[in-house]
Amino acid sequence: MTDSIIIAGAGHAAGQAAVSLRQGGFKGRIVMIGEEAYLPYQRPPLSKKYLAGELDLERMYVRHQKFYDEHDIDLRLSTRVERIDRSGATVTLSDDSKLPYDRLLLATGSHVRKLTIPGHDLDGVHYLRNVADVLRFKDDFTAGKRLIIIGAGYIGMETAAVGISTGLDVTVLESADRIMARALAPEVSVFFDEVHRAAGVRILCGRDPHSQIIGDGRVEAIRGADGVAMPADLVIAGIGILPTTDLAEAAGLECDDGIVVDEFCRTSDPHILAIGDCTNHPNQLLGRRLRLESVHNAQEQAKTAAATLCGELKPYNQIPWFWSDQYDLKLQIVGLARDHDQVVIRGDFADRSFAAFYMKGDLIVAVDAVNSAREFMLSKKLIAQGARIEPEILADTDIEFKDLANAALA
Repeated sequence: MTDSIIIAGAGHAAGQAAVSLRQGGFKGRIVMIGEEAYLPYQRPPLSKKYLAGELDLERMYVRHQKFYDEHDIDLRLSTRVERIDRSGATVTLSDDSKLPYDRLLLATGSHVRKLTIPGHDLDGVHYLRNVADVLRFKDDFTAGKRLIIIGAGYIGMETAAVGISTGLDVTVLESADRIMARALAPEVSVFFDEVHRAAGVRILCGRDPHSQIIGDGRVEAIRGADGVAMPADLVIAGIGILPTTDLAEAAGLECDDGIVVDEFCRTSDPHILAIGDCTNHPNQLLGRRLRLESVHNAQEQAKTAAATLCGELKPYNQIPWFWSDQYDLKLQIVGLARDHDQVVIRGDFADRSFAAFYMKGDLIVAVDAVNSAREFMLSKKLIAQGARIEPEILADTDIEFKDLANAALA
């Protein structure tokens, strides 16, 4: 069995991998190396309860220090793996030290896509990806401050919800014609747009990307292509993330929109595995390769990789799911809505509890569930098993969804 495993990265995937390795009976050396100064933690609360001050960092940890101490896991924080020497099976760290490995697990995650417009480097322009990001703008994230958010994806709209609830003056700028356009059906997107506007958020879609951030050393406003300047005390950009593959690429590993891995999380080098946001992996249930940015993917790939490293091949093959909390709304998404011919709404928007089913004929390919935990949980099984339900029956709320699901799964 492998004697020494180095984990490059110390995010959620890395933390879960270390836990699963010990749970799987691995007795050898584990060294986890991460750039941040914090123990592995969950990122989703950053734009939700952590930003709102409702959740402490310690409650976001995958495990506390005691676990790593008791299970002999060597944590090297505030440190980065700079180079991989595949022929010598060593890694060079940012402190110039070298460590040998029998197996290397890459959990390098992802990084924010940066703004390139004029003024992007002014003080007061921020991103929201890690704890340090939040701490940088926390003092300015107070009632009465004028916040402009660039990007209306999950991060942007979650931040808008927390900002307006905290008393900030919030404006969201989006280049697409609607919010969360990549993730949601138009009907669901419109619902969330109306919720945010009712809360007081200004949403400006279809904005020309050729804007500029203006200010003397610090942000003062954003000027659009139309010449109109919108005052701002701080700007938060949420325009997407990119897989962190520089380390893998420099080592000559196969990369294509992420580090290419098989269903067991193995890269093109048999001694190196990869997990989480940085990977491009196959999914037999969906019949395609994917790169996913989600806690579910990070956690489950970590378990698969740990099993592989422990000598047990368990393919990673699950239906993706995601979630977003905005105000009193819990949006839960299962599946990928990239190949459908209609959207069936079950429930009533007015009740703030409904589900949007993406259908291809009578096949459910994805679901957006809003405050509808039952539809979300059962839809995982329906999609995974390729269950079929006639759209007109699915829309009939007089029929219990549990009965529909059970009949389709029978």
